[in-house]
Amino acid sequence: MSAYDEVEIEDMEWNEELKAYTYPCPCGDLFQITLADLRLGEEIARCPSCSLFLTVVYNAEDFADAKEPHKPAPRPVAVA
Repeated sequence: MSAYDEVEIEDMEWNEELKAYTYPCPCGDLFQITLADLRLGEEIARCPSCSLFLTVVYNAEDFADAKEPHKPAPRPVAVA
């Protein structure tokens, strides 16, 4: 069975609720791959709602000791 597509990790979005990188699936759900999977060298993101899966292209060394991605803290806005 071959992958539906090949996607760069940079094109995926971190989903805080799922604790996983996600990418839209044609079925309407999301392909998902967790940080733990990436640390283990996994390169397959699966859709929980259908049989499709993606090959995720990334540098495994970037995730060897990676922590969860976080958004920068909002900066205060001065109101005059």
